[in-house]
Amino acid sequence: MARPTRSAKVPPTRERYESNTGVKIYRMPVEAFPNFYVYTYLLLDGSTPTLVDTGSNIEKSHEDLLANFEAIRQDYGESIQIEDIQRIIITHGHIDHHGGLTFVHDRSDAAIGIHALDRRIINNYEERVIVATKNLRVYLQRAGIKPEYADSLMEMYGFFKRQIQSEAVDFLLEEDKPLDGMNFYHVPGHCPGQVCIQIGDIMLTADHILSRITPHQAPETITNYTGLGHYLESLKKIEKVEGVRLALGGHEAAIDDVYGRIVDIREDHDDKLNRMLDIVRDSDTPMTISDVSKTMYPDMKSYNILLALEEVGAHIEYLYEHGELAVTNLDEVEATDNPALQYCVV
Repeated sequence: MARPTRSAKVPPTRERYESNTGVKIYRMPVEAFPNFYVYTYLLLDGSTPTLVDTGSNIEKSHEDLLANFEAIRQDYGESIQIEDIQRIIITHGHIDHHGGLTFVHDRSDAAIGIHALDRRIINNYEERVIVATKNLRVYLQRAGIKPEYADSLMEMYGFFKRQIQSEAVDFLLEEDKPLDGMNFYHVPGHCPGQVCIQIGDIMLTADHILSRITPHQAPETITNYTGLGHYLESLKKIEKVEGVRLALGGHEAAIDDVYGRIVDIREDHDDKLNRMLDIVRDSDTPMTISDVSKTMYPDMKSYNILLALEEVGAHIEYLYEHGELAVTNLDEVEATDNPALQYCVV
């Protein structure tokens, strides 16, 4: 990812794929936020009609999902309606992937599955939002954001998280426990309970591996099992999986060479780490995460400012954990409640 972004101006297309195990995979784009698209996947001929991810909670997302089902009936001759879905798999607990869960569940009464580390987002959503919001506010203080500006960022953060209902989780996605020919790989980093799903020679990589951008990272100081360290280890896990002919992400184009794409993503993060080290090294004074973010991504606007702060924070956290950076204002940290941390190169 050259720069954090939530925009995707060209609507993606609906596609049909088939694995070497005979499972038909329909890639269905929905508009999760204005001009921002996410893929949901319909899996057929795996014995149980399965929907992977549900889009967001806005009306346009729901409309797009229903339109996809209609198009699959008309264009491909599948006798499938949303009411026929018997199983819903949520790849990870981000709102553009699970926000439409109640909409789908009310129409299908399907069994719901997710990884254990994201289960609370589904079955106790209200608690998770409150805790995550508190952690983010503390992080913004530590990053050097002024309180009045933090308020506006927090408002943007919470806007699309309203009006989501909790739902009961019926089963958990676990490694070494295949389900109807699907193998699950737990790949934390982008999200604590992120999973990739292998269906024969096709892998649904959700937001773990995308074709164009490097998936957004946030520091583990906000949420456990995120952070760049977890993400890089998860890339290694997928790199060891053999026989993946095609990877289908939660956004963007299909990936013909997932192994080469992993190398590219790793190199991109190495470049970011080196750039941030150079920024801190070249500064005449110690720098906060906010300082580094403004230097690294000077043109960010609106919600992308928050994404940039999280992306930079994940990399600064990694550099600090690996002994490349040191906190310089230790007296202030010891004497003051949650001051902004100031970094220098070791």
